[in-house]
Amino acid sequence: MTRILTLSARQQARLVRERQISSRELVAAHLERIAAVNPALNATVEVLTDRALDDAAAADRELADGNPRGPLHGVPFSIKDSIEQAGTRCTAGTLGRKNAAPSTADATLVARLRRAGAIPIARTNLPDLLFAFESSNLIYGQTNNPYELTRTCGGSSGGEAALIAACGSPLGLGSDAAGSVRLPAAFCGIAGIKPTSGRLPRTGHFPPAGGWLEMVWQIGPMARRVEDLIDAMRLLTGPDGIDATVPDVPFREPDQVNLTDLRVAFYTDNGFSAADTEVSAVVRSAAQAIAPAVHSVAEARPACLAAAYDLEMKFIGPDGGDGLRAYLRGMGSTDVQELLTGWLDKLAPYRTDLAGLARYWAELDAYRAEMLRFVRDYDVILCPVYIHPALPHGESIRDENFRGFSHTMAFNVAGWPGAVVRCGESSTGLPIAVQVVAASWREDIVLRVALWLEEAMGGWKPAVY
Repeated sequence: MTRILTLSARQQARLVRERQISSRELVAAHLERIAAVNPALNATVEVLTDRALDDAAAADRELADGNPRGPLHGVPFSIKDSIEQAGTRCTAGTLGRKNAAPSTADATLVARLRRAGAIPIARTNLPDLLFAFESSNLIYGQTNNPYELTRTCGGSSGGEAALIAACGSPLGLGSDAAGSVRLPAAFCGIAGIKPTSGRLPRTGHFPPAGGWLEMVWQIGPMARRVEDLIDAMRLLTGPDGIDATVPDVPFREPDQVNLTDLRVAFYTDNGFSAADTEVSAVVRSAAQAIAPAVHSVAEARPACLAAAYDLEMKFIGPDGGDGLRAYLRGMGSTDVQELLTGWLDKLAPYRTDLAGLARYWAELDAYRAEMLRFVRDYDVILCPVYIHPALPHGESIRDENFRGFSHTMAFNVAGWPGAVVRCGESSTGLPIAVQVVAASWREDIVLRVALWLEEAMGGWKPAVY
């Protein structure tokens, strides 16, 4: 692996601007890396070789003419196969869209990265209709973890995480309704952020935003380094005039956050599913490490966290999953991957009527009120992303494992931003990340703390397989 592939997108962009490497050389190096790693990982569903090389050649001409497009000029990026890109097929990993017509326009966030000079290089794998914590579907098969091929890369943005971790792409776009950016990032040892619900436009995502489910999910950037998450959030934030859920709330700069003012809470047990010994030790180490740099650190958690799992499931499946089943049939996905079937089966106990849905809303309001009470005393939370390092393939759907995803669900239900950064590893060398969370619209705090932890505890490390 050439050293340049291990650099952040920001560093790669600087080398292109300084003409130490051409965009075409940079893109070609990433394409070679994808060709080398993808047979083992199966992270990509489409590699945009010719188009990416043509775009890179155009970027080099623009730079020679003194017209760079923006801060990511000439740098490649990858895109989860649920986010539309003009001229490519967006399948969302489900059979009914295997032969979908090519998209006619870029998703808003793809267009914003391209306007900043970035070049799409690949589309990446995911679960069937995004519904699993592993990335496997009946069109493209299973994606493997670059640190241990017998383990899952996570889901639903698992192809993104695996490709970025293996240096096939420096930056990418995922989406997260229950942990789907944060869990793959954690399992693959990279950084990622689920922004505040409603922070970034979801225009061009499939399935599209709409209904009550939109309050728990968001598109978010993924990268090896936190500095790239910061740059991406700066470029991606703002309404697009199409997604009506996005207010004009400016992105606050993380470097304006004074660490010494921050009151930090941490926990390893959410009252519903406790993290194992290795994960707990990494979270505690992160809390201990940052303690001298902040105002205070205390072991504490919101009292309502134990309710997060049930609330997430209630708002995904108040009809017991019937709507999702009908949606799948309507697009022709009459055969679905077994992990999706397992998820749909878990929704059955949450079936309710109109009065029951009203009760669910009242429970959600009470949950969010309790979360807000907690941040009267604390500015940021450090906690597990998941209860274990990356699971073996097929194990995520087991009840005892599935309950562990409550650690990310908690902040989808709250609508709060959460980032993950690698802070340690298991005894077998699997990455272990810490989740960093703050109240709505405070991505600046989340990213400032994540950047500090990355610098103190190492962050991403190359995989060897």
